[in-house]
Amino acid sequence: MTTPFKQHLIDPEICIRCYTCEMTCQVGAIEHDANNVVINADICNFCMDCIPVCPTGSIDEWRVVAEPYSLEQQYEWEEMPVQEEIAAPQGGSATDVEVYDKAMADLLADAHSGVGGKSVAPARAAKPTVNMYNLDRPAEASVQGNYRLTAKESDSDVRHIILSFGALPFPVLEGQSIGIIPPGTDENGKPHLPRLYSVSSPRDGERENFHNISLTVKREEHGVCSNFICDLAKGDTVKVTGPFGATFLMPDDPDARLLMICTGTGSAPMRSFTMRRQRTVGNKSGGMTMFFGARDADSLPYFGPLKKVPESLLHTHMVFSRIPGAPKEYVQDRMMVEEEAVAELLADPNTHIYICGLRGMEEGVEKAFNNIAESIGTQWVALRDTMREEGRYHVETY
Repeated sequence: MTTPFKQHLIDPEICIRCYTCEMTCQVGAIEHDANNVVINADICNFCMDCIPVCPTGSIDEWRVVAEPYSLEQQYEWEEMPVQEEIAAPQGGSATDVEVYDKAMADLLADAHSGVGGKSVAPARAAKPTVNMYNLDRPAEASVQGNYRLTAKESDSDVRHIILSFGALPFPVLEGQSIGIIPPGTDENGKPHLPRLYSVSSPRDGERENFHNISLTVKREEHGVCSNFICDLAKGDTVKVTGPFGATFLMPDDPDARLLMICTGTGSAPMRSFTMRRQRTVGNKSGGMTMFFGARDADSLPYFGPLKKVPESLLHTHMVFSRIPGAPKEYVQDRMMVEEEAVAELLADPNTHIYICGLRGMEEGVEKAFNNIAESIGTQWVALRDTMREEGRYHVETY
């Protein structure tokens, strides 16, 4: 008699191939090929260390199976298999039945209590293309431009990179990411894995209908890929994988309201959302509000262009934490200052929330949302989870 088994899996449609889970796993249960990231059922010990580090919730997938899915099967998946009906053990011991009942109960339970959780795409979002190009078959793009976004006086070197795919198809939606493969090998002599970057241009291109995309990349002192990208010159070519991500998408609904909270290069998807709205709603109110945090104005990407976006389209709150002679202010602080406006957005069932940036921002933002929700007699955790289930709450932090 086969006892039902609760298997930990990764959703290949949502996964953005950042490999953070693989690097986090202490028992070596997670591995990848050119196509998918998978979990070895023979090794996984359900420690859950990989759950909170996943930026998309793609690793928060479970199936109760009579026989575990093999690595070979998982490598071939383009989407998750449905949960199959498994008959309860007949004629088995009480222990067999108890194991079955527990496995089915666990399947329905939330696997973790963090603020991430399994993401769901907005109901009216366009269907994204996922994993069209992989490690074995990357796309090649040429560099059309490389522009510094932050002031020369700033310690933060953030670049706006424009890539062209020419005649090569590379459909990408706002909120998706792509992988850039840096040249060379790592300390073990293996080719570098792709580094993930959010696309900062809308679906019809950085320049409308020119089949190019843009990235927002910060140079890291010892960053293999960030330095490679930030040093690219016009005409250089890069190998690209993706697109990735099927949930951090904007609704194709001009009346949907977007509450965007970001820091640093987490502004990339927010820029793509804003440009998409500018091109689709024209002078109509965009219904968008953004809290954007940085150390100072010189280190805030797109500071100049953001100031030119009409207030009717986007309410922008630029928040700085390192202004000489001024108290430190973070995005959660400004959210509390704008408590009434945020509360009104939380109460509107047409509001979608997007949070992107450094993982350290999550705790403060959560506290702000909790306080603001309480002020209108609402429990934030319940509201947040309802919004997530409805495809209206999205978090991608790193």
